[in-house]
Amino acid sequence: MRLSELHKAGRAPELPLSITLADAAGPAQLQLLSLLRVLPGQRYVGAGVWRGRPVLAKLLVGSKAARNFERELAGVRLLAEQGLTTPLLLADGLQAGEGGWLLFEFLEQAESLAEAWSAVQDLPLLADEQQAVLADALSAIGQMHLKGLWQEDLHLDNLLRQNGRLYLIDGAGICAEQPGKPLSRNKVLENLGVFFAQLPKNLEPFIEELLVHYLLSNGEHALPLEALLKQVEKVRAWRLNDFLNKVGRECTLFSVQRGAFALRAIRREEEAVMLPVLARADDLLEQSHLYKTGGAASVGKVDVAGRALVVKRYNIKGFAHWLKRFWRPSRAWHSWREGNRLAFLGIATPKPLALLETRFLWLRCKAYLVTEYLPGPDIIERFAPYIEHGDAPESELQALDVLFADLIRERISHGDLKGHNVFWDDGRWALIDLDSMCQHRSLSSFAPAYARDRARFMRNWPVGSGLYQVIDGRLPKL
Repeated sequence: MRLSELHKAGRAPELPLSITLADAAGPAQLQLLSLLRVLPGQRYVGAGVWRGRPVLAKLLVGSKAARNFERELAGVRLLAEQGLTTPLLLADGLQAGEGGWLLFEFLEQAESLAEAWSAVQDLPLLADEQQAVLADALSAIGQMHLKGLWQEDLHLDNLLRQNGRLYLIDGAGICAEQPGKPLSRNKVLENLGVFFAQLPKNLEPFIEELLVHYLLSNGEHALPLEALLKQVEKVRAWRLNDFLNKVGRECTLFSVQRGAFALRAIRREEEAVMLPVLARADDLLEQSHLYKTGGAASVGKVDVAGRALVVKRYNIKGFAHWLKRFWRPSRAWHSWREGNRLAFLGIATPKPLALLETRFLWLRCKAYLVTEYLPGPDIIERFAPYIEHGDAPESELQALDVLFADLIRERISHGDLKGHNVFWDDGRWALIDLDSMCQHRSLSSFAPAYARDRARFMRNWPVGSGLYQVIDGRLPKL
């Protein structure tokens, strides 16, 4: 295959691929064996073999190939010139009408710090194992800043660890202020804001403690915590907005198709499983264990290849109802978007897997939402034995404190906070039925919505009961 043919190969070209590339020694075949990252029609990154040696190949095609190649090559050279640890560039080239390529040494058995973090993220906050991962990352970032460089797309996936040695990768995101001279304080704060904004929000109180690892590598500037936290919040808001834009368009995370007769959105890794589910959603609901049927929605638990899922169909009850619904986003779309919002913010909810909004010449009709199934009981059932005396387990009451603190912090109102919409799941309280959920831009609009949520939640138990008194005393009032 010629390199230019990758431009039309789509997201999943058939592997292995044999691509002819040329360096100073002449043309040779790159055997591409696996793909690690794909931006269709632009960038293909994968593992392969070149002149008998395992390599990591970055293949750049399409109209932006020359620009992307020059940017990648410049970043790689900056890292190498400043003596920072990065995989060795073995060969590179750019051919007009074909594209560009960069072949790096392949780091056997290397893991990204994102993979390392994933293995320890559920441990108690700032456990030694978590500190070790973040210390490695912050130390590498400090060394990079000391040399006047920064990584625009700074995240744990761009740091690889092999045999205790850390490698900086992704030259396309490497920028320089004054190579060889320490980065200015403003740039340091901006870049650290990008890094900390991608960590769980509950680590924020420990940022000052974690900064010690950075300062051991680069103590050039005093870093005011307040300024850093403002930058973190700014980047967090941008990242959330960017992510919510992605839930409705074709991208690496989501497979999305829009047309005059349907809107379909599926988590990319679930596409093969979800396509048949959406195709026969009505039949699956007919055979399911129904929680709700008729009216505005039908909800059922379905079994797909031994996996329990929940399918929710948003019905059109008649012509008058359709007149109210066809011109605005469906409740399925709203739930899809808000479920992804909660997941992004680290607030427990069943994972949204797929959405189908049926249309007729763009006019919306019935819609479907598929989510994971939560096997745990709802809070009504879970707390039923404790109504009289209010002696619910402290760990579960603390989890309730955390849920409400998260909702207040993010200014999120649920809209229907009855007990049947709050489920116990793996040590946390999870929210379901997100049709009316809203993240408010201001405290003035959030406060009355939160008051309504709190009042509805408290109506789950008799006012004079011990459980009511205990929960009422713990939940904040705005």
